[in-house]
Amino acid sequence: MRWRGRRESSNVEDRRGQGGGIPGGFGRGGRGIPIPIGRAGGGGISGILLLVVLFFVLRACGIDPMQILEGGPVNPQVSEQSAPGAQPTDEEGQFVSVVLAETEDVWNGIFQAEGQTYREPTMVLFTDQVQSACGFASSASGPFYCPGDSRVYIDLGFFRELSQRFGASGDFAQAYVIAHEVGHHVQNLIGVLPEFNRQRQSMSPTQANEMSMRVELQADCFAGIWAHYTDQKGLLEEGDIEEALNAAHQIGDDTLQRRTQGYVVPESFNHGTSEQRMTWFSNGFRNGRLEDCDTFNNDI
Repeated sequence: MRWRGRRESSNVEDRRGQGGGIPGGFGRGGRGIPIPIGRAGGGGISGILLLVVLFFVLRACGIDPMQILEGGPVNPQVSEQSAPGAQPTDEEGQFVSVVLAETEDVWNGIFQAEGQTYREPTMVLFTDQVQSACGFASSASGPFYCPGDSRVYIDLGFFRELSQRFGASGDFAQAYVIAHEVGHHVQNLIGVLPEFNRQRQSMSPTQANEMSMRVELQADCFAGIWAHYTDQKGLLEEGDIEEALNAAHQIGDDTLQRRTQGYVVPESFNHGTSEQRMTWFSNGFRNGRLEDCDTFNNDI
């Protein structure tokens, strides 16, 4: 990816080396990349699908969707208590800042085309453990998005693990991970995550896992949309898309389970198989259209 010399996002908090309090698994409200810990989720197919579609058509009926979504799960008290971090000055930090800036450009453009305002997320870089509005998290949980404070959390050591442990090297493999988490932020803005978290409480574990897969695969598809427009800007290099697809393959539920326990348990999948993750990323990348990311009304 041609990233050097490009704009860095100002929405980055570098908390590396500060410590984060009590170590532990990441909070219930987060959505993340598994390594290889799974999380349950749920939601009604029809309710989530309607939110995705109606967000971009309600304006025609004289309704402002953003006002409807203002009551989303936000915890300002926790956010205000979070210690601010300086802008990163090392190469790794600068790279993720540029990738975040590129996601801002793409999603600002998509939302503006629909007459809406994109509320940009903040990325928090941490070491070992961190406190968020979703609770305490350790780096062992992998990168995650917390809808409670609209922040993406990542220990950059995950990228070394992604390369060395999972065989997914390359800067665009890393960019895919960030774009996936930003995809969860988009889901939060358009109402998918709030509805998902509300309805999953009444679902069985099997139903919840299935709906969690649909949420995760849509985030993969949104990452593909970002890659589509990034490619149009001439920023992708030969092999970049292959790097992203390989990363999606390596963190598929079936591949992770085979690697860690030697067999797969399909009913426990909650992020999607390797094939599914690659397919939905490709769906988004092909045309860059939101309608191609309807994981709730199509077979996955």
